[in-house]
Amino acid sequence: MNTQAQKIVVVGNGMVGHHFVDEMAKHAGYEITVLSAEDRLAYDRVHLSEYFSGKTADDLAMTTPAYYNEIGVNFFTNAKVTHIDKAAKVVTTEAGETYAYDKLVMATGSYPFVPPIPGKERDHCLVYRTIQDLEDIQASAKTGKVGVVVGGGLLGLEAANALKELGLETHVVEFAPQLMGVQLDKDGGALLRSMIEGIGVQVHTQKATSEIVDGEECVHRMNFADGSHLETDVILFSAGIRPYDNLAREFDLALGERGGIVVDNYCRTSDESIYAIGECALWNNFIFGLVAPGYTMAKVTADNIIGGEQQFTGADMSTKLKLMGMDVGSIGDAHARTEGCKSYVYSNQPDQIYKKIVVSADGKELLGAVLVGDTSEYDALLQYALNGIELPENPDGLILPSSGEKPTLGVDALPDTATICSCLNVTKGDIIAALDCGAIDVGEVKSSTKAGSGCGGCAALLKKVTDHELEKRGVEISTDLCEHFAYSRVELFHIVQAEQIKTFDLLIEKHGSGLGCEICKPAAASILASVWNDYILKPDHVSLQDTNDVFLGNMQKDGTYSVVPRMPGGEVTPDKLIVIGEVAKEYNLYTKVTGGQRIDLFGARVDQLPAIWKRLIDAGMETGHAYGKSLRTVKSCVGSTWCRYGQQDSMAMAIFLEDRYKGLRSPHKIKFAVSGCTRECAEAQSKDIGIIATENGWNLYVSGNGGMKPRHGDLFAIDLDDETLVKYIDRYLMFYVRTADRLTRTSVWLENLEGGLAYMEKIVKDDHLGINAELEKQMQNVVDTYQCEWKTTIESEEQLKRFRQFVNSDTVDNNIEFVTERDQIRPAQGDEKKYGVQIQAVDLTPA
Repeated sequence: MNTQAQKIVVVGNGMVGHHFVDEMAKHAGYEITVLSAEDRLAYDRVHLSEYFSGKTADDLAMTTPAYYNEIGVNFFTNAKVTHIDKAAKVVTTEAGETYAYDKLVMATGSYPFVPPIPGKERDHCLVYRTIQDLEDIQASAKTGKVGVVVGGGLLGLEAANALKELGLETHVVEFAPQLMGVQLDKDGGALLRSMIEGIGVQVHTQKATSEIVDGEECVHRMNFADGSHLETDVILFSAGIRPYDNLAREFDLALGERGGIVVDNYCRTSDESIYAIGECALWNNFIFGLVAPGYTMAKVTADNIIGGEQQFTGADMSTKLKLMGMDVGSIGDAHARTEGCKSYVYSNQPDQIYKKIVVSADGKELLGAVLVGDTSEYDALLQYALNGIELPENPDGLILPSSGEKPTLGVDALPDTATICSCLNVTKGDIIAALDCGAIDVGEVKSSTKAGSGCGGCAALLKKVTDHELEKRGVEISTDLCEHFAYSRVELFHIVQAEQIKTFDLLIEKHGSGLGCEICKPAAASILASVWNDYILKPDHVSLQDTNDVFLGNMQKDGTYSVVPRMPGGEVTPDKLIVIGEVAKEYNLYTKVTGGQRIDLFGARVDQLPAIWKRLIDAGMETGHAYGKSLRTVKSCVGSTWCRYGQQDSMAMAIFLEDRYKGLRSPHKIKFAVSGCTRECAEAQSKDIGIIATENGWNLYVSGNGGMKPRHGDLFAIDLDDETLVKYIDRYLMFYVRTADRLTRTSVWLENLEGGLAYMEKIVKDDHLGINAELEKQMQNVVDTYQCEWKTTIESEEQLKRFRQFVNSDTVDNNIEFVTERDQIRPAQGDEKKYGVQIQAVDLTPA
């Protein structure tokens, strides 16, 4: 380490503190030391509630020790700072360790405000702020049935969602007359309350808790000032935050009257060597409780330390979020307090949608907006508000349902200063600069600017701006499938359907050129299968398939194939298990239970596949389509049939759904799961289609996935009956099959879809495009024409010729070698092929 390096000490390693470290580490000549009072490094507090729907502390982590080591940052956890010697420029931790600094950055954040209620110190009275808090909440929830959140603001509703995810009967107690009183007006708050109560969360407004005492049926009884009471087992206090400014208070840094470390436009405190950023900082008598302003403060502070002139001049507090599956947006003057302003309101009670825009007296400037139930116009409205863009002649058209040509805001109208990503404060100008420096697509712009790496809400706008700027540079944004087709996959799908085209040869003859390639052939094969559901190994189709589809099995690294019979919902009879065991033993196959609740058999030679599958099919099994871009599995718990917590028969539903959608060919693989209660044993919210049982029916989640980039499914609908659930799934999946690009999972498709989830809700629930009957009919055709591809294959002597190891000989491939490990085979590797224990392949070729 350079002994001349300037010493930067950062007290606190929350989201804002970590962002400062990232910014500061870009510059050489600084020795950065991070002191975290918690026992772990920075994690994502914005998505804290996802801890209760399956995410782990590691999933929420924003950094790792390895990353800090890589960028040369010293870090210490469990290092709570208790003393600042401003004269000597030294801080001391609780453990007595001292650290010298040239510049000190206070990023201590905030702590939850707990009202001074007698009894607040009782067991199972908790706060909702850190991962340790979550662990405490989880432990308390296991002992009770009822949970109450004190506070009906943004954080309070997040906490209520956490209790609901844990399976508790959930209540929200709010002192004010409405929920989210800061962000929403009276009517918006009323609709939000109605929607929240509609999913089983009970809301109590205008309630002041006077004391907490022993309950009669639950652990606690909350007595209210109006004489009413409420019994509960768990209480979460989430009634706002207070700046964590105790160090500044004790060591004589200037504070605001109601707390907060006073900072100037450079985020400097009253001591020029000490900065404060995030929720502990008071700028212009205001504390910003959102992460985006904190990120801007971090960037300004880093710039000032290296000698720059950037200033913090405030931040927009607009917000768009999803609370318990409900879309909420708030922009600017949501309460119409500006003198002379006017409001336009659209209210649709049956569909639970409320929209309001507040405009200036002359009708030219957007001052504020409230969106509840549908936030599809949020991005455009925010740009109008932030950039002073003149409104169209009839501003109400921005929020009214489309009855003609809806006024739109093109990205060309946005100034370079327009903020595209609020979380990381990335402007249109930053995107243009990234393109000027050589970025050639959205992915490279994201890598360069970090846009879209926060909440992800800017993804659609980011793509629009990037594509528009590339087109201005003469870069053609081609949607062609490949050089042989001047059409996108979506366009080809419609051509195949409209013109009744049933072969690739006819498709390329009428609408393409050349002979086709490894891109268009599998894409066309998938489209033809989705529309007509023909046997994929017919002479007209077989040359289009990839290797896995040609041999109806997944090829492994040694040239052998896996055998995966379908086990709907993970259910299998003892007799079928015995047959699987006999086949595995007879053919010496490696056997494994998968995460999709079925059994995979590995190590089958291509010539063995027909005989293996004949045994399985004769026993009543069928292909599991593990080789195809299609429905893979429907995972399930045992549900109400066996489990005492089960709300519905999840097994019966899972088996029905797997039988219905098996064989559906799609742009990418599809996975389902059905959980019998909110304990979520089947992990439904991480699947393309996730279903969770409630007392009143089923909650439907869509477009989740695991994999390299996990995505939590979006709540699409609640308390559905069986018939409506199936209709919604039919429509959602068939619209995905129609409109997704090749090799695109439902998660990526939904994130890139114009209008996103709100648009899909309009299509599926409201028949916005008038195509629901068509979508259902198309899905029913897939269901009616299903065939087990392996059954069809073993019944055809012509098709069986494909499965010879060698075309002109019945000899088997002796290059396939195995060794024994843990009493099962595995592929021989390297020298094991010479010196390992070779297992004689089983040859069942008829004499």
